[in-house]
Amino acid sequence: METIKVDILDPKARKLLKELADLNLISIRKSTRSDFSKVLGKLRSESEAAPDLDEIAREVETVRSRRYSR
Repeated sequence: METIKVDILDPKARKLLKELADLNLISIRKSTRSDFSKVLGKLRSESEAAPDLDEIAREVETVRSRRYSR
């Protein structure tokens, strides 16, 4: 099984997706922000404290320097 995210631009596409689901070719699940919030909350709970802006900037510069030094 493969999972993808689809942005529906035309209402006709929703109808097509519904028809595919009715034929049991796909399943449609509503994604909620709460799923993301749960994961984010778990990650934050494992951290002692949130990094300040200087720490974030240093980490970004470290990653960039490693990436562009190749």
